[in-house]
Amino acid sequence: MAPPNHRRCISCRRLGHRTEFWRIIRLHPSHQVQLDRGMGRSVYLCPTEACLNSAQRKNRLSKVLKAPVPPDVYQSLWNRLRTHP
Repeated sequence: MAPPNHRRCISCRRLGHRTEFWRIIRLHPSHQVQLDRGMGRSVYLCPTEACLNSAQRKNRLSKVLKAPVPPDVYQSLWNRLRTHP
């Protein structure tokens, strides 16, 4: 069992504190997908090019969230990656 406040990346399966990851949420009950805030089903992703590329290529966000992920969500993540320190 993971320690409190630890999450697992859906791409590389790395375990870490939730602040180390990006959070992607499928809102309840609308099933819209958004970043960072909201209540509903959540997945976590490492803020790395390899994890983001793998998740997008293998359609992992849609599969785990059980909802279509709009291209603008991926675009927002790629923009964050470019500006991430």
